[in-house]
Amino acid sequence: MQKRLFRTVHDRKLAGVCGGLATYFGIDPSLVRVLFIILFFLTAGFPLLLGYIAAAFVIPNEGDIVD
Repeated sequence: MQKRLFRTVHDRKLAGVCGGLATYFGIDPSLVRVLFIILFFLTAGFPLLLGYIAAAFVIPNEGDIVD
């Protein structure tokens, strides 16, 4: 079975991007969220904010993927 990147529906705080990345890489979603917050402050926020918004529009929802 091939790995697919998607936004989670069951582990969603905002748009499900961090939960989807955690599922894709097989790590804890809380760890991804903490890393996102740390990187957000280290990079002055703007690049990560744009990336998160772009990912929310580009990555499909978990239920929208057709095999």
